[in-house]
Amino acid sequence: MTTVDTILLAPTPPAWIDHAVGHWQELLVDHANCEKKAASTALALMFAYPEDRKLTAALSRLAREELRHFEQVQRMMETLDVPYLRQKPGRYGAGLRATMRTADPGRKLDLLLIGALIEARSAERFRLLAPRLQAPLSDFYTTLERSEARHFELYLNLAQDFDSSKGKVESERRLKTIVEREAELATSPDEAFRFHSGNPA
Repeated sequence: MTTVDTILLAPTPPAWIDHAVGHWQELLVDHANCEKKAASTALALMFAYPEDRKLTAALSRLAREELRHFEQVQRMMETLDVPYLRQKPGRYGAGLRATMRTADPGRKLDLLLIGALIEARSAERFRLLAPRLQAPLSDFYTTLERSEARHFELYLNLAQDFDSSKGKVESERRLKTIVEREAELATSPDEAFRFHSGNPA
């Protein structure tokens, strides 16, 4: 069985966790952005593949949940008196998309696998951060870890179901390529600190 821990090729560096604990306000701002991006990704897939009823039904529910998480992060920012600041996107998302094929059916499979990896990395980092942060943020991140792990399973199952429907077993081969890039982005030196950034440069 593939889990959050077995799909990720490399763990988050301890230095990233230490930096995140010391810069939790900045992290929370980017976390809000991540929840919006997650909702928009689910909606974009629904528009791209409206004929896939299983996918659109699942991602409609996911988009609503991601927006609820965004609202929860906003409330957490208000509770903890964290102001919203505009941030430039980090390299993580663009770096993963650069591995993606541009034509279907490969594009669809790659998008689902990338979605699974992003959710897996999110779950891993919530789990590592929760014990290091104070309440109420620690409790919030403990809850979100379970949600992100479930989202990871959703995306991975959609990818594997789509792969099987095409009479191929391609998802494992593609995953090997994409997961290597994901590990590099999540662990190599990175000048921008974001929820999915690499080691602080």
